[in-house]
Amino acid sequence: MRKSIIADISLLFVALIWGMTFVLVQKAIDFLPPIAFNGIRFLMAALLLVLFLMFFNRGQLKQFDFKLAAAGFFIGFWLFLGYVSQTIGLLYTTTSKAGFITGLSVVLVPIFSMAVLKQFPSRNAIFGIMVATLGLFLLTMTDVTAINIGDGFVFICAISFALQIIFTGKFARQYPTMLLTVVQITTVAILCIVSSFIFEDWKQSLRADILLSKEVIIALIVTSVFATAIAFFIQTKFQKYTSATRVALIFAMEPVFAAITGYYWADERLTSSAIMGCSLIFIGMILAELPAKKIPLLQKSKSIGG
Repeated sequence: MRKSIIADISLLFVALIWGMTFVLVQKAIDFLPPIAFNGIRFLMAALLLVLFLMFFNRGQLKQFDFKLAAAGFFIGFWLFLGYVSQTIGLLYTTTSKAGFITGLSVVLVPIFSMAVLKQFPSRNAIFGIMVATLGLFLLTMTDVTAINIGDGFVFICAISFALQIIFTGKFARQYPTMLLTVVQITTVAILCIVSSFIFEDWKQSLRADILLSKEVIIALIVTSVFATAIAFFIQTKFQKYTSATRVALIFAMEPVFAAITGYYWADERLTSSAIMGCSLIFIGMILAELPAKKIPLLQKSKSIGG
């Protein structure tokens, strides 16, 4: 089996993990401030990855240097900014609008790929992006209201997540997977914890009755192990074998898995529009996987996403 196919399947598994844990996170942040929750979640994941590194990949430590640390911090910064700007945005806008705007990273990734990596998508990839974007709209936009400041923050989130995908693909080819993942996750943990002390009621985050509540403990364990440590290790490990555009389309399946999980675990209703949206996102992802000729005007450019 080709490495690109294994990579795509692995990244689809990551989207599945993120989608399935969405309900857990929603329940946890009813008790714990969202930035604090992410700070603790990423800190636990970082400690887990460090232990794994020390016991099974100790040799990678010899390759640690300033360039690797800078690359990991850079990726981690965009991931952190994405989480924080989304959290702030949700204070002012609706969940449905936030879901759609965040999903626009599927459009931003190929644009940034052309600007930063000089890589151009195939016709099928472009068509797949259009279909998936329409699917995101149908899945998430249950209401359409005027644009507000919250939408702006969530758009910053979409930009940040897109750049995290772009630079993960760039640096994953240059540095050891485990070390790069550890630096990225640790960066997010530190920045989230500091931001929580500044912007949130940090005293609430230290209350034993909240930290030891069943909902928070389950959410922290599941998300730190599966949705953070394992998920970002897989992304860093396998993104080097596929394109950033395809990664974005695969990750667009996250709200699909979240909607399906919400239907079965939280008794959330799936409207006909949502079902159609899920189908279009899946079709868009499949379209990007089909082989296609490069765009005529870009024959000399490297084709990705097809």
